[in-house]
Amino acid sequence: MRFGYKASAEQFAPNRLLGFAIEAEAAGFDSVFISDHFQPWKHTDGHAPFAPSWMAAALARTERVVFGTSVLTPTFRLHPSVVAHAFGTLGAMFPERVILGVGTGESLNEVPSTGMVWPELKERSARLREAVTLIRTLWSEERVTFKGDYYQTQNATIYDKPDKMVPIYLAAGGPLNARYAGRAGDGFICTSGKGAELYVDQLLPNVAAGRGESGRTDLPFERMIEVKVSFDPDPQAALDNTRAWAALALSAEEKHSVEDAAEMERLAAQLPIERIAKRWIVSSDPEEHVAAIKTYIDYGFDHLVFHAPGEDQSRFLSLYATEILPRLRALAPGGSS
Repeated sequence: MRFGYKASAEQFAPNRLLGFAIEAEAAGFDSVFISDHFQPWKHTDGHAPFAPSWMAAALARTERVVFGTSVLTPTFRLHPSVVAHAFGTLGAMFPERVILGVGTGESLNEVPSTGMVWPELKERSARLREAVTLIRTLWSEERVTFKGDYYQTQNATIYDKPDKMVPIYLAAGGPLNARYAGRAGDGFICTSGKGAELYVDQLLPNVAAGRGESGRTDLPFERMIEVKVSFDPDPQAALDNTRAWAALALSAEEKHSVEDAAEMERLAAQLPIERIAKRWIVSSDPEEHVAAIKTYIDYGFDHLVFHAPGEDQSRFLSLYATEILPRLRALAPGGSS
């Protein structure tokens, strides 16, 4: 069982975020994950650092914690060979401390940077499958001439790469991609707050089915979930902190093809706090908070990455180190109270 910290790249400037990652390691977190957005969820005071660059700085300033992307899109603005190059270098410099988390992407990030017409999920999923195949091929072979439906390389070589391939975790929000994640991934990524039926009846069973088809059942595999938490001894503060991430409460229909961060911000600003908070575990009581988190452990997730919405991330990290992580570790196999 591992517990991670979500570095809110869209909310904080890169240097400030680096400080939080260092604090997370000191607080006892096992991992730090960062999203790779070209644009944030809001325009005003928003941030969007390039994840591999930030990860390199953070890895150099820490000693133990594992860093990953949750998630990066290796299919449009970033060609798979560029992703293989970037993460090959990170894996060579920081062995066994890097995870490449990938997904099918969002128009908010891909359209403004490319001017492309945003394709349907079927094509995006096909591109992701091909991209993952190409990335692994570039890491495992010397001269790669690849002729795919979407990507091509000609005698390509990644000269600096790790002795052991960087694990690739695949994100999925539906059953088909969850099955692919189980079949082809070293781990699976999803997000919390969407109802038990999605996780228990759709995502995790399909991950398991994919694992059964993979021929890779003897290899390590993690079921990772990004858990949205707002914990503070002051219940009003715990509730109010969620406002910063109001855009997450927009439905898929409301934000579909919204490619302007300012428009996303406008839509989110209209939402009531009650609707915003529904995506989060909002609590001021440690026992109540841990009980809510335990639900996801009981579902079968074994790598929980906590995303806190508040401005004072140092306070969150300190509170979690003293009040929450010890309780969670006591729940894990071999844990002690």
